[in-house]
Amino acid sequence: MNDLVSIITPVYNSEKFLSYNIGTVQAQTYKNWEHILVDDCSTDGSQEVIKSFQEKDSRIRYFRLQKNGGAAVARNKAIELANGNYIAFLDSDDLWYPEKLEKQLHFMRQNNYYFTFSDYAVLIENKEKADIFIHCLDKVTLKRALYNNPIGCLTVIYDVGFFGKQYFPTIGKCEDHALWLNLLRKTNGYGLTECLSSYIKRNDSVSANKLDLIQYQWQVFRKVAQLSIVLSFFYSITTIIIKLKQIIAIFILMNFKVSRIGNVSRQFK
Repeated sequence: MNDLVSIITPVYNSEKFLSYNIGTVQAQTYKNWEHILVDDCSTDGSQEVIKSFQEKDSRIRYFRLQKNGGAAVARNKAIELANGNYIAFLDSDDLWYPEKLEKQLHFMRQNNYYFTFSDYAVLIENKEKADIFIHCLDKVTLKRALYNNPIGCLTVIYDVGFFGKQYFPTIGKCEDHALWLNLLRKTNGYGLTECLSSYIKRNDSVSANKLDLIQYQWQVFRKVAQLSIVLSFFYSITTIIIKLKQIIAIFILMNFKVSRIGNVSRQFK
C-alpha cells in the first residue's frame, strides 16, 4: 500500500524553525505525502521560507488565512484542504525522524489500528540535546484520556477512511485533547513505543504556562466530553496535580545539569 498522508502544520511566526521542520518531512523514507502549511497571519518571514521550499517540491502546499484565528483554526483549514487517506500532525516547531511515517503506518496496517501515536523527545529551546523523553501508553481508552492528555500532537496519525475528516474543537486551548476525546469515542488509540519525533519547547509557547490551561480543560470536560459538574471537577483536580508534576520536572531539568530525568518522564503519561 502507498496511501497518501496529509501532514497538517499550522504556522505563526515560525521563520527560524521552518527550514528544519519542512526538511524533516522531506527526509521521510515514506514518500507519498503532502505537507499542508497554513499560515495564521505571520508577521515574520515564514511565508518566504515556505514558498522557497514549495517552488522545488510540489508536495508542499501553502495557504494563508485572512485573519489570525489560532492554531486550531489553522489546523482545521489544513484538514479541509487535505486529500490524504491519513491525517498526521506536525506543528511548525516540531521535527520528525526519517522513519516516522514508514514505521507508524506499518504499525497501523499490521494491527488494523485507526488512531495511533508514539514516544517523542522534548528539547528546551536553545539547548543542544533532548532533555525529556515522553513515553506513550500502549493503549489509550476514552476513560484513560480524561485523566490528562497522554498523547503528543506531533505523533498522531488517524485514518480518514475510518473516521472521516475530524476537526479540532475551537475552544481557545487544549483543542488537541478535545479532538483525541472525540476520536476515542469511536475506537481506542494505540501507542508505538519508539521515539519518532522531537518537540521544541519554545519560550513564547502558547502552552508555556501549564496552570493557565486548567480553565480550558474545564471546557474540554464540560463542552466536549459533556461530563457532569462533579466529574469535571474531579478530572480538573487530577489535571492540576499532573501539570504540577510537569512543572517540577521542567524546573529540575532547567536548573540542574541533567540530560534525562530518569523515570520522571513517565509522570507525563
